[in-house]
Amino acid sequence: MKAIDAVQKIIESQFPNCDVALLGGSVARGEETKTSDLDIVILDQNLSSCYRESFFSNGWPVEVFVHNFETYKTFFENDCKRGRPSLPQLVSEGIILKGTMQIVTSLKQEAEQLLNKGPEKWTEELMRQKRYFITDALDDFIGATKREEELFIANHLADLVHEYVLRVNGQWVGNSKWFIRVLRKYDSLFAEQFVEAFDHFYRTGEKVGLIDFVEKTLENYGGRLFEGFSVGK
Repeated sequence: MKAIDAVQKIIESQFPNCDVALLGGSVARGEETKTSDLDIVILDQNLSSCYRESFFSNGWPVEVFVHNFETYKTFFENDCKRGRPSLPQLVSEGIILKGTMQIVTSLKQEAEQLLNKGPEKWTEELMRQKRYFITDALDDFIGATKREEELFIANHLADLVHEYVLRVNGQWVGNSKWFIRVLRKYDSLFAEQFVEAFDHFYRTGEKVGLIDFVEKTLENYGGRLFEGFSVGK
């Protein structure tokens, strides 16, 4: 069954009284794969609380994010605070399956304004802390002599560098498949260098290229940070 038809049946059978229904995610973007699920956002003014549910329907894995007109605002806010705007993204890109144009247009505008605004700016103190954490992890990576330790320190470094570069430059972060997508959206050349550095290490075990990449990245933001770093003093 086609995605749109499957979603319509779900709405009719499980959420017949909802005010808004949107289909977001990879299917809405035309990027679905054989493992894609249906990401459905439901708004119902009669609900007292929100919930998320996963199930199979009509041959599709389905995830529904069910809210009233207050709880979605809380999730918008919390998603933006963490720097990863999952629900605003779903709403912004969502295909409209149910809802008046006035309500849906307002909802989408709210989501798009948040996305365009970007995450809350890091303080100078937080930027210093994050730069210290990268320096510390890099030193651990340089000093590690066991392959299994090197692998997971490298994973940690990838997360730290990804977050730092994006947040310092006022960009949203991502995880899983969105990890590289948001990085590429910000700077395609840097994203290519990022992938090349980590991929080379994972394939060959050679650390020099990855160390050089992280150090050069740090140099763009003041370099390594250890001497003089203090928290709570």
